[in-house]
Amino acid sequence: MIVRDLLLSLLLCVTSAQADILPGGLIKLDGRPAPALKLADLDGKTTDLALLRGQWVMVHFWASWCGPCRRELPAIAAMAQTKPAALALVMVNTAETDDEVFAFLASVAPTLSTLLDIDGQVTERWQPRGLPSTFFVDPRGRLRYLALGGRPWDSGPYRRFLVGLAPEKRK
Repeated sequence: MIVRDLLLSLLLCVTSAQADILPGGLIKLDGRPAPALKLADLDGKTTDLALLRGQWVMVHFWASWCGPCRRELPAIAAMAQTKPAALALVMVNTAETDDEVFAFLASVAPTLSTLLDIDGQVTERWQPRGLPSTFFVDPRGRLRYLALGGRPWDSGPYRRFLVGLAPEKRK
């Protein structure tokens, strides 16, 4: 009985420790409230981050002139096809015209939709340290993780991280 309880406790500790291991390039943030984000997409449909409370949100800042962004978008497109239901994907193009964005996405990632931060004001509020930058906002609207640079979001460690984002986990 004691050995079984000890093994069970050890298993729970190992599982908990593994849940805190982040894939390369992800940084744990302090949980401050996410800045406001309300922008329209190429079709004029507005997305308001405040209305996405209750679920995890992946907020991805990018631009077509950014080499790492160009390389990363196909992985994001692949991930978006099979992303967990509890995760919303919000793409934000930074300071480009709708014509530039439309032409670029049509050739590189036609299944993705993006919001347009034409004047760069929303990007300025979020203060990414460069492009691409990806923030993870928890269901309470707080910044929890940041990924700097392009990531293979459709690969094993990143997929496991995304699947592990659930309201009852990673708070």
